[in-house]
Amino acid sequence: MQFIDLEAQYKHLKQRIDKRIFNVLTHGKYIMGPEVKELEERLADYVGVKHAITCANGTDALTLSLMALEVKEGDAIFCPTFTFFATAEVVAFAGATPVFVDSDVSTFNMCPVSLEKQIKRTIDEGKVKLKAIIAVDLFGLPANYPEITKVAKKYGLKIIEDAAQGFGGEIKNQRAGSFGDIATTSFFPAKPLGCYGDGGAVFTNNDDYAELIKSYRIHGKGLDKYDNVRIGLNSRLDTIQAAVLLEKLVDFPNELIARNDIAKKYEEVFSCYFNTPAVPFLFKSSWAQYTLYDSDSDSIRAVFHSNSIPTMKYYPTCLHEQTAFKYLNYAENDFPTAKLLSNQVFSLPISGYMSNENIEKILSSCILFD
Repeated sequence: MQFIDLEAQYKHLKQRIDKRIFNVLTHGKYIMGPEVKELEERLADYVGVKHAITCANGTDALTLSLMALEVKEGDAIFCPTFTFFATAEVVAFAGATPVFVDSDVSTFNMCPVSLEKQIKRTIDEGKVKLKAIIAVDLFGLPANYPEITKVAKKYGLKIIEDAAQGFGGEIKNQRAGSFGDIATTSFFPAKPLGCYGDGGAVFTNNDDYAELIKSYRIHGKGLDKYDNVRIGLNSRLDTIQAAVLLEKLVDFPNELIARNDIAKKYEEVFSCYFNTPAVPFLFKSSWAQYTLYDSDSDSIRAVFHSNSIPTMKYYPTCLHEQTAFKYLNYAENDFPTAKLLSNQVFSLPISGYMSNENIEKILSSCILFD
C-alpha cells in the first residue's frame, strides 16, 4: 500500500492524459501553449473567480501574490506556525517579517483569536507595519475565513489564501481559492489536484492584481517579452503540465466524492480511538490528508506500519522553531496548540483511487488498538 497512489490515478486516466500529452508534443508549443490558457479559464470557472493565473509552482504563486501587494521590508505578514515552510519562507524572501499565529486544536488551521492577539502585540511593539494575513487551508479544510475576514477588516489587512492543500474545499458552497484578496494553490503531485511535476496558480477577482501577476510571472514583461517594465520572475507553467491538469480537473469532482466517503468511514471507526479532524458546519474539506492526533502518536504509527499501513507526520517542527527563523526570537512554547499538534498528529492514506481492499485493511486495523 502506498501513502499516495499516483499510479492508480494515472491508470484510470491514462488514455485521456496520454492523448493530451501527445497533442502537445505534436503542436510543439511547450511553454505557455494553448492548453495553459484553456486550463486557466477552467480553473477560474471551477473556483468561481475572474482570474486564474498559472505559474511554475505553489511557492512562486505566494511570491507573486506578495509582489502584487507590494510587500516589502518593514511589513508584517501574519501566518500560521503549524504549516509547511514555504508559507513563511516567501515572506522573509520578500524582506518582510513573518509574524506567527497559533492553531485551532480541532481544525488545525489558523486560530482567529490568536491572530488578533498577535496583531495587537505587533501594534504595541511598533517595529513593523501591518500589511497582510496568509491563511493556510491545512490538510484540505479552508481556514476560518468568516472570522479571519472580520479581523482583517478591523485592522486594514489584506488576505492571501494559501490553498495549496485546500483546492476543492468549500465554505457555504464557496470554493477554496476564492477567499481573501488573492489566493494561491500548488499542483505538486501530492496535492488534491496535482500535475506530474511542479505547478501552481494564483486566483483573484481584482483586475489590477491579475495584470501585475501576469507581468511578474514572465520577467515583468510589458507589451511583449522584450518590453520589461518591472522586475519579475521566470515562473511559467509548462504546457505538458497544463495538459495533464486539464484531464485531472475533469475527474476531480468524482475524486472529492470518493475522498469524502473514505473520510466519513475513517471518522466512524477511528473517532472511538483518536482525536479526529473536525469539519465545521457548512465547511467541506478536500481531504488533502486525513489527519488524526494522539499523545502516543509515535507508538500508534508503529502499530500501523507493522500492519503494512503507511502513515505520514505533518509537521514535526513548527515554523517558529525552524533554524531559519531563530532571528525572530520566539520561545518554543509561544504557540502551545501548534506545538501540541506538531508532536501528536499523523496522517492516514486517502485518495480518490484507493482500492476497497486497502480501505478495509485500514479500517479493520482498529482492532489493533482495542
